[in-house]
Amino acid sequence: MKPYPISLQLYSLREEAKDNFPGVLKQVAEMGYVGVEFAGLHDFAPADLRKILDDLGLVVSSTHGPMPTAENLSEVIDTANALGYTRHVAGFGPAQFATKETILESAAIAQKAAELLEGSGITFGIHNHYWEFDHEIDGKYPHEVFMEAAPGAFAQLDTYWVQVGGADPAAIVKQYGARAPLLHIKDGPGNREQAMTAVGAGIVDWSAVIGAAADTTEWLIVELDRCDTDMTEAVAESYRYLIGNGLARGNR
Repeated sequence: MKPYPISLQLYSLREEAKDNFPGVLKQVAEMGYVGVEFAGLHDFAPADLRKILDDLGLVVSSTHGPMPTAENLSEVIDTANALGYTRHVAGFGPAQFATKETILESAAIAQKAAELLEGSGITFGIHNHYWEFDHEIDGKYPHEVFMEAAPGAFAQLDTYWVQVGGADPAAIVKQYGARAPLLHIKDGPGNREQAMTAVGAGIVDWSAVIGAAADTTEWLIVELDRCDTDMTEAVAESYRYLIGNGLARGNR
């Protein structure tokens, strides 16, 4: 399956998207990205966005959205079906990973979300930050405790945050294997207080991290939360680095 197809988490270009979301999608397609991951629709109807994406030759790898509940379940499923993705991702804050008790409470919420989606064709996953990997509970990272307690959820491993937290991202990617079908790819100085860089300009050993991915990996998803350089250029540079080094598959 390697090299894996490359997607962009559109949160990276959120500021640009406020003014011209279709224009941003066109830029992403022209860079060569195969897919996009949503983090909000900028007031566009899913059906309208689907037409734009189809015209541009983009597919939707996944979305980062609200926690699925009984109250929003229909909307979650309808949006996924309209845009054509099957992976719905959410996350928790640092307080939910502070103690074993809060981790298990959060895992129960995630497990319920996964169960609500059973039979819909949509699966539920959790995106991590550094706080799931910056301490241990019972000799395990909080993320591991969480995933054991939420067997119905998959992991969207944010490999940079794993490293910032203090763990080895290549080892974690290998450990999770098929349970981590989506990998978030971002780079930077390894300090959570500092801005990120284009992928390839930071400290992450991408050959090791992506080399550890399983054949069941579906997408490499570039995401830059903030960057001191021009974000659009950093997104393009990230694409060029991953494609140029044979670490991802694009459309250019």
